[in-house]
Amino acid sequence: MWDPFQRDVLGALGLAPLVLAPPVVADDPLLHALLRAAGRDPEAADLAQVLPTLPATVSLRKNPGAKRALWPQLRRLRAASR
Repeated sequence: MWDPFQRDVLGALGLAPLVLAPPVVADDPLLHALLRAAGRDPEAADLAQVLPTLPATVSLRKNPGAKRALWPQLRRLRAASR
């Protein structure tokens, strides 16, 4: 992810280059249900692109309007997974 020049600059600044780890899906039943509705597997390689697009499950539990607004997004994700 980092090229050699970027690693050198980060090292000169006293910073360690970070490497993105694969996302870990929390053991949240609602999040797993959202991923199933989006046609995604929690262990899928493209999950790092999908998770940031989904709203926080805490906001969904308290906001019925957010749940309704989520359905078109889940349909688009499901269509893209086919």
